[in-house]
Amino acid sequence: MARSIFRSFTQNLSPKNMDMTDLRWMGEHGFSVSRMRIELLSGLTVALALVPEAVAFAFVAGVHPLVGLYAAFIVGLITALIGGRPGMISGATGALAVVMVALVAQHGVEYLFATVVLMGLLQIFAGVMQWGKFIRLVPHPVMLGFVNGLAIVIFLAQMGQFKVPGSMVETGHGLGGGEWLSGMPMVLMLALVAATMAIIWVMPRITKVIPAPLAGIGIVAAVVIFTGMEVPRVGDLASIQGGLPSFHNPFGTGEGIYGTALAPMNLETLYIIAPYAVILAAIGLIESLLTLNLVGDMINKRGGASQECVAQGVANTVTGFFGGMGGCAMIGQSMINVKSGGRTRVAGIAAAVCLLLFIVVAAPLIELIPLAALVGVMFMVVIGTFAWNSLTILRKVPLTDSFVILLVTVVTVYKDLAMAVVVGVIVSALAYAWNNARRIHAKTYVTSEGAKVYQVQGPLFFGSAEGFSELFDVRNDPSVVIVDFNDSRVVDQSALQAIEAIAGKYEDAGKRIELRHLSRDCHALLTKAGHLVVDSDDDPDYQIAVDYKVRTGILGAH
Repeated sequence: MARSIFRSFTQNLSPKNMDMTDLRWMGEHGFSVSRMRIELLSGLTVALALVPEAVAFAFVAGVHPLVGLYAAFIVGLITALIGGRPGMISGATGALAVVMVALVAQHGVEYLFATVVLMGLLQIFAGVMQWGKFIRLVPHPVMLGFVNGLAIVIFLAQMGQFKVPGSMVETGHGLGGGEWLSGMPMVLMLALVAATMAIIWVMPRITKVIPAPLAGIGIVAAVVIFTGMEVPRVGDLASIQGGLPSFHNPFGTGEGIYGTALAPMNLETLYIIAPYAVILAAIGLIESLLTLNLVGDMINKRGGASQECVAQGVANTVTGFFGGMGGCAMIGQSMINVKSGGRTRVAGIAAAVCLLLFIVVAAPLIELIPLAALVGVMFMVVIGTFAWNSLTILRKVPLTDSFVILLVTVVTVYKDLAMAVVVGVIVSALAYAWNNARRIHAKTYVTSEGAKVYQVQGPLFFGSAEGFSELFDVRNDPSVVIVDFNDSRVVDQSALQAIEAIAGKYEDAGKRIELRHLSRDCHALLTKAGHLVVDSDDDPDYQIAVDYKVRTGILGAH
């Protein structure tokens, strides 16, 4: 495992990797001062949008704002350097924060840091084991539901900015209590949000020298600062002033950096943090890999799933030892980066470095930025992220797919992303199994010798096993029956047991049965069970999904 991790590091940090991906793109579009300017400005835009998000998610998790900001910096920097998809942005996210809050409330922030370390190790293990490839099993309707659900979540998360400063500490996504702005403050807030969105929409039609989101933030911020408008600003959420993140071991005895007890390195601690670490690792990887696919579709790149798992794991492991709350890919900020022109690792690195500079050097200036400008940027992200075409295709695609799209969207909004994706995949898999179960049927005819032939068609698996058994008329069939599987495929244990059961019925009726065109492993198993399998030159060569052994003539799984 250590060798695989080291190889992942060296491959991603070597000129050969950076950039066969980045240099190939730059070779096509020109590596110039203009290209570097676009990448750096895109990173700056993302960094500005990261600040209120990181602070808000830190509040949701119940930790100090710097814990969220440090996580955004470290996770963002490491995944930008060695991640599986240039252009993706990672940092502290709400999907993880809502899981962390119970742990922090009960055991303290040091247990959170320990959990983030274990979370990262689990993600590294998943990457080394190449489990990232299983993201291919997520159907397109689930992806549409994921995109729509996250767009709604991003929108709802901005609602807290329309409340009196401090409300976000209580409301998380802005759906709970807290006092809404009213009167002139609300009017100004809405006007500035609308102005930011208008600038972002118009700017590309005037010039592309500056990314439109950055222009929107800059112009609106300048107007607010120079006119002295009384509107909520970044500094109203919390101070982002801090120093460089320093190494901190959360394991041990005594008091930690935020006044809570360290996590002893023993089985009791593992018992506490392991469930949270598993959940956080799963949510982080699911959100990251789905975002990876989404960004890949936008920039026409593929692959890198397992590499992204390793990168997320390394980032979270390091973050846990530097006082960060951990994180994963951020679809909103990734969309800002891509739409601002960021296509290489340079933009992600620039975003992380700018965020650190905000914390260490430029906090007083950044705290003057009106929240309305950042809300306007996120609203444009929502408009660009939501799959509007899904509203029209709901009536055109199969009813099951429409149901999955709506189900995943609703569960993402009201529960969490990981559960939504799992539920969507399960429903899609069950629908697929049901549709295939209905495909099993057989053509029959009688040979000149008087034998009846059943030509089975359709896959034979657990879902179609009962339908397979209903195809045969054991009582009225002749003394010789041939079952031909040339147009079928035996998939699993249930299929083998169904074949054995029907063969046993014919034998009990004193009739001879021949099984043809079965794979070699089926031959071996059914022959041992005493059933007649006829070899054919064109027998299929595949293996069933599980391994078996024969006990006293009965097939059993082991």
